[in-house]
Amino acid sequence: MKIKNRQEFLVVLTVAAFALLVVVNFILEPLGDWWSARQAQIKELRTEVTAGQQLIRRESGIRSRWADMTANALPENTSLAEQKLLTAVDGWSRGSGAEVTSLMPQWKNESTNYLTLTCRVETSGDLGALSKFLYDLENGPMAIRVDSLELGAHDKDGQQMTLSTEINGLALVQPDKK
Repeated sequence: MKIKNRQEFLVVLTVAAFALLVVVNFILEPLGDWWSARQAQIKELRTEVTAGQQLIRRESGIRSRWADMTANALPENTSLAEQKLLTAVDGWSRGSGAEVTSLMPQWKNESTNYLTLTCRVETSGDLGALSKFLYDLENGPMAIRVDSLELGAHDKDGQQMTLSTEINGLALVQPDKK
């Protein structure tokens, strides 16, 4: 090979290598990153569409559940809500045969959409009465959740027991209509 042809060959090879470097680093890599990001976005959107379609299919059940929740929530008025909860606790204790020894209601305002009535209920009785009390509390229609539960025995035979529960009642706050 002649030196002139060799120099031209090296110049062409250098230009080609530089062009390849520019194409790979400044065109192909960003294009590949953009493509990967686009694929991830499409996958996320498909997941959201699937979730939305599932919500649409379950709409009647969700609306029914929401209607039940709003109908059975405690009233927005705090004194009426306390009265409703205390009446319910009294009914549960009478129905089960458990004796309510202590009630300590306390309101919590954690959001503008709802209020929470936390109530510590102490009851005593035999195991059957306390389990019936707890069953009635859990299966009633009222929007109540048991947060903690403590069961203790007062005698060595375990016939006289105490049940301490912390329950939360939900009161939904209706937005002001203007």
